[in-house]
Amino acid sequence: MIKMIDHIGIDVKSYDKSKVFYMEVLKTLGYDLIMEYNKAGGFGIDGKSEFWITEGNKLGKSHIAFCSDSREKVDAFYNKAIELGAEDNGKPALREMYSPNYYGAFVFDLDGNNIEAVFNG
Repeated sequence: MIKMIDHIGIDVKSYDKSKVFYMEVLKTLGYDLIMEYNKAGGFGIDGKSEFWITEGNKLGKSHIAFCSDSREKVDAFYNKAIELGAEDNGKPALREMYSPNYYGAFVFDLDGNNIEAVFNG
């Protein structure tokens, strides 16, 4: 099966601060920092970087949803993000308006991007 998107990236104000934030938050979903260079870091699983942060000045208000394999990991994602300074944008809950089994949580990251963890099980 071919995937629609190979990878995605966003600019962040401070690579060092955002790197720590994303390392801890994405770890709750099983993702790791795979590679880094020139104030850029790629996160993913099994050696494939699919989400990138880069220090830059093209800050936008992106929405990115990360896959989870359980409701408990969605909860852990949300709690860790809030602990590290993210702003609540939707506590973990079932959101049947998207689909019957859509369980998600939303936060604004350190630069105001709307990041989400979702379990569709």
